[in-house]
Amino acid sequence: MAPRRKKIYEGKAKILYEGPEPGTLVQYFKDDATAFNAQKRDVIEGKGVLNNRLSEYFMTGLANIGVPTHFIRRINMREQLIRQVEIIPLEVIVRNFAAGSISKRLGMEEGTPLPRPIVEYSYKNDALGDPLVPEEYIVAFGWANQQDLDDIVALALRVNDFLSGVFYGVGIKLVDFKIEIGRIWDGDYMRLVVADEISPDSCRLWDVKTGQKLDKDVFRRDLGSLTDAYTEVARRLGVMPTNTTTMKPTLIN
Repeated sequence: MAPRRKKIYEGKAKILYEGPEPGTLVQYFKDDATAFNAQKRDVIEGKGVLNNRLSEYFMTGLANIGVPTHFIRRINMREQLIRQVEIIPLEVIVRNFAAGSISKRLGMEEGTPLPRPIVEYSYKNDALGDPLVPEEYIVAFGWANQQDLDDIVALALRVNDFLSGVFYGVGIKLVDFKIEIGRIWDGDYMRLVVADEISPDSCRLWDVKTGQKLDKDVFRRDLGSLTDAYTEVARRLGVMPTNTTTMKPTLIN
């Protein structure tokens, strides 16, 4: 039997293990679903498999258009090999339509188109509820410098352009999403890459025609089966076969 991998970190939806080579990690996708800062929890069978495959799809697509990511390759149904990065302690949120917290803060009806994509930041700290922070705080506290922030905005908007087009092509509206950014060091040279994951866990996705939610809001708001919603996203993107009849996801090799 292969030796058990050393666990580096465990979060709400993923576990990071020591990778096979220096500078790499193995990212394992769990079936755990959480909402409202983990106040609501459940285990959704097959969710980790779907998110692993969908994140691979998006990360590969970004690499193909020149957006650097931490993704190296998928290992199996639940694991992928990634580059070890220094995570900037921010969630980078890109909004195309009003939904969720921005609707509550500004009294905007959900689904209202925004004048342009809005990029905002929250400080990654579950105990504090991941509070929104302005650029002034980020620079003052040394989480990132102004050049980093300029580069992060440029990366985030490129990701938005790519994802918006991919989703719209299969009849899905990208309402908003969040990504994390990591630093990779090559000697004294540093570059920023898209890290963590891109999946329906980290995006708001609505059917263009019906407005049906195909993201974690299904779980947050008790709107039905989360597996069905994620499976529908994967089916439309061609990540799964169209003749799937079972509840459990069947993936294309």
